[in-house]
Amino acid sequence: PAPAMLSATVKLCCGIAHDPLRRLPGLKATAVAAVQEDIRGLVARRSHHLPSRIPLYLQSLMGKDTAPWPEPTGGTSPSQSSSLELSYITQGERALQRALSILQQHSSWQAETMLDTSASVSSATLPGLGRVFRAEVVLAVPVAWLHQELFERMEQMPQWNPTLSQVKVLRHIGTDTLVTHEVTAPSPGNLVGQRDFVSVRHRRRRDTAIYLVGTATHAEPLPPQQGCIRAESRLSCIVLQPLAGDPGRTRLTWILSMDLKASASPGAQRGCLLPGSQQDQTGDVPSLPQGWIPAAVLNRVLPQSQAEFLEHLRRHLCAT
Repeated sequence: PAPAMLSATVKLCCGIAHDPLRRLPGLKATAVAAVQEDIRGLVARRSHHLPSRIPLYLQSLMGKDTAPWPEPTGGTSPSQSSSLELSYITQGERALQRALSILQQHSSWQAETMLDTSASVSSATLPGLGRVFRAEVVLAVPVAWLHQELFERMEQMPQWNPTLSQVKVLRHIGTDTLVTHEVTAPSPGNLVGQRDFVSVRHRRRRDTAIYLVGTATHAEPLPPQQGCIRAESRLSCIVLQPLAGDPGRTRLTWILSMDLKASASPGAQRGCLLPGSQQDQTGDVPSLPQGWIPAAVLNRVLPQSQAEFLEHLRRHLCAT
C-alpha cells in the first residue's frame, strides 16, 4: 500500500530506527525530500491512496524547520501540524500536475490585445478553471537569476513591483514548498480594489526547466487584511526555460487563473471605478454594486496585471 511504501522510504533514507541519527544535520531535509518524491509519484499516477497523516517517528524527525515557523496555536497538536505540512506538499504537487497538463495540451489560445508591453498574452477557457491567461516573454537573464528573484527572494518582490505592498513567507516545508501571504498595493482608480492571497508555492526542476506553481490554500487561519478582500489563485505556474542556443536568456511562460472574489461590502469596494464612471463632487469614487464585478472588467484586469508584472520584472533586472 502507498502509506507503507512511504513509511519504508523514510525509514531507509533517514536511518530512523537509530535515535541518535535523528539529530544529525541534513536528515530532516532528506526525509522531507523523500516524502515529496513519494507524493510526487502518487499524484502523477492520480493515486487515491495519498497519506493523510505523517507517522509519529517522522514527526519527531521533522520537528521545526531552520526558518521561523509559527508555533501551533489553539490546541493544534504536533501530529496535526505535521499532517498539515504533508497536505501542503500534496497540494503543490497536484497544482503542478494540473499545470503540466495545461501546458502540454494544444488548446485554442486566443491573443489578448495588450498595450505598451513586450509580453504576448493569450487566453483560453478550460474545464474546472474557466478563463486561463498565458503570458510569454524572453528576458535577457539566465534561469538561475529569475529563479532566485521569483522564489528564493519572494519577500523582496514589493521592492521592485509596486503593485504589491507585502509578500510574506508563512511556512517553509522542506526546500521546495512554501505557504505565502501576498497583499496588493492600494491604487487610485483600481478597477477591482485591494486583495490579499494565501497560497501554497511549490517548485520543481524538470530537465533544464524550472516550474514555480501556486494555488490558494484555506488551511492557514489568517484573516483578510483590513480593507482587503481575500481572493484566490486557482492556478499559477511560471515556467523558466533557457533559450535554445543562448543559456544567458530565459523564456518565461506564465499561466494564470484567479478568483478575485467580487463579493464585498460597499465600504470595502470603495475605490473601484468602472470604465466611464466619474467621481462625485466630494471626490469619492462610486463603488460597484455589492457582489458584482463585470466579467469584462476581470478579463481585462488579469492579463494586464500579468503584463505589468513582467514589465516591472524587466526593469528590475535592468537595474541590477
